[in-house]
Amino acid sequence: MKMQLGNRLLTVLRATTILGVGLAGLSAAEAASLKLMFQGDPYEVKIITETAKKFEVANPGTTVELINTPHDAYNEKVGAAVSAGALPDIMELDAPFLANYVWSGFLQPIAPYIDKALLDDMTASNISQGTYPVDKQLYATALVDSTVALYGSRKQLTELGIRIPTSVDDAWTKEEFLGALDKLAAAGVKWPIDLFRAYGTKTEWITYAYEPILVSMGCDVIDRTSWKATGTLDGATCVEAAKLLQGLVQKGWVVPQSAGGNQFYAEGRPAGLAWGGHWFYAEAKAQMGDDVVVMPLPKFGEKSASPNGTWIYAITKTASDPALAGKFLSFMLQDPEYRAAYAEHAGFPGIKSFAAASPLYAPGGAMAVAFEQASKSAVPRPPHPAYPTITLAFQQAMNNIFDGADAQEELSKAAKKIDADIEDNEGYAPFGQAN
Repeated sequence: MKMQLGNRLLTVLRATTILGVGLAGLSAAEAASLKLMFQGDPYEVKIITETAKKFEVANPGTTVELINTPHDAYNEKVGAAVSAGALPDIMELDAPFLANYVWSGFLQPIAPYIDKALLDDMTASNISQGTYPVDKQLYATALVDSTVALYGSRKQLTELGIRIPTSVDDAWTKEEFLGALDKLAAAGVKWPIDLFRAYGTKTEWITYAYEPILVSMGCDVIDRTSWKATGTLDGATCVEAAKLLQGLVQKGWVVPQSAGGNQFYAEGRPAGLAWGGHWFYAEAKAQMGDDVVVMPLPKFGEKSASPNGTWIYAITKTASDPALAGKFLSFMLQDPEYRAAYAEHAGFPGIKSFAAASPLYAPGGAMAVAFEQASKSAVPRPPHPAYPTITLAFQQAMNNIFDGADAQEELSKAAKKIDADIEDNEGYAPFGQAN
């Protein structure tokens, strides 16, 4: 979620690629080797390393070179690899940036190279995060996906007479959500909600976690048909949504950035609710036990909306052996130990069989309602090559709005930045032509 590779950089890198700066394939003697560029938590590094070794044993003569890249330096490393003509065969990427990578000519469709059983096992949300909307082909896949849910204390909500929704169809309305915050504040809760501002001011979290509020209310960061932000992002509905969030901050109801990200379960429970990613469940459960309850995101308007998308695996257009790359990905994503490692860390299923085998996400599980969002309310962030600009503009606007700036002015400035970028890039054709 933190990738911020600017479209201008990618444009430059694309031009460099077109000029033919060293994207030559590997020699036949090297054809049985794969390079995989990825990032991740320590447990992910460990299991990917172990899985690669198993693949080598299962495929004698094949070597898998792992390029473990620090998360915060990932974009720079990708840019350096493009400039050097040294893109790996397989690369991990943050899902909302896929359109930019495909448009830039870095990736190739993966369906011909991935086991059909695995493709058929992908959730709809997983397919959407890996699909390029112009040609509607799949360019990436993963074992996992992501979402954001609303966390609360079952005991506290029950004592305050606050209804606990149990399904997406049963989600709180905007009025119920605001009413719950009112009751928590009246009961003396220091901060009725944590929106995880502790993640920072320059983070993909802002678009990932808050855009669903706009979508649920009936607007978006950009019109997904005309691909114009002006008139949508700065329209009356989005301004109302931004003011709603700003109002919560101004009331002192939102955990401030300086307080950190553990106020929901810290001693005394200073925060009543938590607007947190699926990964937050494990830490909340560890501190609160069965008292933590997971609820769907509120329905602010006519429809529910929740985010999706995580780091996914793609095969580069310059891969020396795309079939071997697909064979490795199929092997890794179906490996029992690989799946067990992600299950142990509450990995949000992007594969149906992985979900069915998870007590956490299966029907009746503590996170079942979060998984239900993947099929009922998940909305990918705008799959447009201009996404790096879109998300940066929105992040800047929301930070200023949180700090008290005029919502209309900030969203208008953001909309103009987005439209100007798209215009500067001549619409990122074929966007605006094919869809």
